[in-house]
Amino acid sequence: MEFRLSLVLILVSLPAILAQDVGNTKKAGNVKVVVNGILAIARVDNNFICATIDWWNHEKCDYNQCPWGSASALNLNLSHPLLAKSIQAFNQLRIRIGGSLEDQLLYDVGNLKYPCHPFRKKSHGLFGFSRGCLPMSRWDELNQFFSKTRPIVTFSLNALSGRHHKSGGVWVGDWDSSNAYDFINYTVLKGYQIDSWEFGNELSGRGIGASVGAEQYGKDLIKLKHIINQLYNKSRTKPALVAPGGFYDQGWFAKLLQVSGSGIVNVITQHMYNLGAGVDPKLVSRILNPGYLDLASGTFHDLEQTVKKNGPWASIWVGESGGAYNSGGRNVSDTFVNSFWYLDQLGMSAKYNTRVYCRQSLVGGNYGLLNRTSFVPNPDYYSALLWHRLMGQGVLAVNSNASADLRTYAHCARGRAGVTVVLINLSNDTDFIVNVENILDFNLGAHERNISKESYFKRSLKKTVSWVGRKALDKPVYREEYHLTPKNRNLRSKTMVLNGAPLEITKDGNIPELEPARVLANSPLTISPLSIKFVVLPYFDAQYACA
Repeated sequence: MEFRLSLVLILVSLPAILAQDVGNTKKAGNVKVVVNGILAIARVDNNFICATIDWWNHEKCDYNQCPWGSASALNLNLSHPLLAKSIQAFNQLRIRIGGSLEDQLLYDVGNLKYPCHPFRKKSHGLFGFSRGCLPMSRWDELNQFFSKTRPIVTFSLNALSGRHHKSGGVWVGDWDSSNAYDFINYTVLKGYQIDSWEFGNELSGRGIGASVGAEQYGKDLIKLKHIINQLYNKSRTKPALVAPGGFYDQGWFAKLLQVSGSGIVNVITQHMYNLGAGVDPKLVSRILNPGYLDLASGTFHDLEQTVKKNGPWASIWVGESGGAYNSGGRNVSDTFVNSFWYLDQLGMSAKYNTRVYCRQSLVGGNYGLLNRTSFVPNPDYYSALLWHRLMGQGVLAVNSNASADLRTYAHCARGRAGVTVVLINLSNDTDFIVNVENILDFNLGAHERNISKESYFKRSLKKTVSWVGRKALDKPVYREEYHLTPKNRNLRSKTMVLNGAPLEITKDGNIPELEPARVLANSPLTISPLSIKFVVLPYFDAQYACA
């Protein structure tokens, strides 16, 4: 409380120096961004970036579009070299295998009680499909691919097995764990590496298509935890248990944690589709509206508080998020403009201790990070890759006197000293000139960090200082900039431009290098209208926050 109060008092005392030219021409806004390099406000996992592989097949259609093709986990072309290279570029990418059809998926192993057929269109079936089947030969192929590309895998299990449909979308009865048991056992015996097992998809609250009561769900999680402990009893590490993979409902989530109890659920996952329907003509305007983007913060905050109160042993993930639901927005979700929403969500969710953020999808729908036929990366792929390579685990508080159009997030730099700042300019007519500064709280030093008197004295001499601090004394100091713009200034371009160079697959079929522009530290830091910039400040003093 003492630290927070001190921070507020110092920030309030900072002079406002925002100035903008008035008129119809491009405007220049001078802004101050103050980053707290003393204490991290949250932490994310080292593999925060995650992408999903779904079960939807070519018959999944919305708005007279059928954008899935052969992107299902059941028929994705695992031999395409660009698919492997796109995953390997992350070293390592977290992948979640799951989606709406998972609660109708059978595993063709053991004493299966039903015929195991592919998913087929069925007028009265859940989501318009019949039960489907995962042959173990396909599971073997997927794991051979994973052994080559080394992702961190979460597999989401069928949570409706054994239940029956009561009324409306409500399903009741105990979970039949026999097929899941045989499948997990097969996976263990084969030595396949699964980081976590998730239970069910969008069955929380009122559910999407189907729902299960929180008390019943909690009891079934205890059963699944017992299975995991039993089957992995000889393993050095046990996979985490993840649930419920659904939309946040305060009462339902709280009840689930209370019923399952301490140590059962390791991760609480929520789904986020805050932009509305993929066909909505207002999709682009929502993405560029800072007030609309801010609405999602309430959900992140509320879930964080629910978990703190009812299940502090569990971490929080966004288990699935594609921005716009029903396969995303055609010529929106796969274009440059979507990165304004995507990067803003990454930054916002991280501030509320969201440890992992899974993007729907890696391939498939209109929101795939990769083109579903060529596997050529869409713009959001590069946004995800830059985030993964530049943004570390420590999340830092940012205070700015800029207008709401300038979104700013800061993390400890990944794998090195300093910090990385993300600037997202939603304005179509303002060049922001940004002065990034560090704030040093004097009270935190000696009292909470046990710093020596000499070190404390030196630190006390510093007021709010620029990020260069006292490092730039005898030699030039540089920052690194990654400026992202759309090709030909077309916000719906499917080609992202980095520092003036289009990001395209190289002649030898590789993911392009993402090279920064090295800029003298004392030169102005600017962000042009409707663009994004990652800025690495290697000498920013954040040693305490990033320790």
